[in-house]
Amino acid sequence: MLRGPFLDRNWMGQNEDYNSSDIVMLGLPFDGTVSYRSGSRFAPEQIRLASWGLEEYSARFDKDLADVNFHDAGDLEFPLGNTYKTLDVIQQNVEDIYRDGKRVFGIGGEHLVTLPEIKAVSKFYDNLAIIHFDAHTDLREEYLGEEMSHSAVIRHASKIVGPKNIKQIGIRSGMKEEWEFMKEHNTLCHKYSDLDELRGKNIFVTVDLDVLDPSVMPGTGTPESGGMQFNELMGWFEYLKNFNIVGADVVELAPDYDASGVSTAVATKVIRELLMVI
Repeated sequence: MLRGPFLDRNWMGQNEDYNSSDIVMLGLPFDGTVSYRSGSRFAPEQIRLASWGLEEYSARFDKDLADVNFHDAGDLEFPLGNTYKTLDVIQQNVEDIYRDGKRVFGIGGEHLVTLPEIKAVSKFYDNLAIIHFDAHTDLREEYLGEEMSHSAVIRHASKIVGPKNIKQIGIRSGMKEEWEFMKEHNTLCHKYSDLDELRGKNIFVTVDLDVLDPSVMPGTGTPESGGMQFNELMGWFEYLKNFNIVGADVVELAPDYDASGVSTAVATKVIRELLMVI
């Protein structure tokens, strides 16, 4: 019998027992609708490996991953080339998580994976709202004639929760009509207190990593200059500590575009810190 020890391919600090966990980390390795550079499907695996380069303790939040009580369920397997079946698989599994009295923490993958998560969570929580970190509006009705696109994910999500229940942070790119949508529904946030009208609601937090400046996060499918520094993003996370967060995801790392591995390391720390908040 082999004695090991053997390398662990799961996220560090996880609770190995699904049944006793409060949060379920779910890998969502899908990038079938990306509009520029593909490769985010490789992110969940690389993030798990990189997690072992971090400490389990967050000094910012004075909290340990063991206090989070999350279980890493691994990556879902998707049918290649079938976007709609992929979205169904995500929704069914996220529904199972909430049916078991737990919350999801998704790791993409492209941003479209958020839509079936929202659909699933909305079946278990009323008064649902979305806090959306991103460089891009993601408010198109379609992209090149395709309704299901990562460029349209928040627009479709708004049809589930209502535009008044969406707040967007870090946005700096989008079509004119998307900016008009944000103005009409007052979704764009400039300061922490802009989020206060969502207090008392059930919040799903979705973080597209291109909200960070390309100098911090070059390894993403659609880098956009003029973004946040890491500590700016952490300031928003700190403000979210007292909100009722019922689910979250972090998406759009494309690790192979940053051979240094720094983008993957940054993504991993973003995930660790967001785990401390929810």
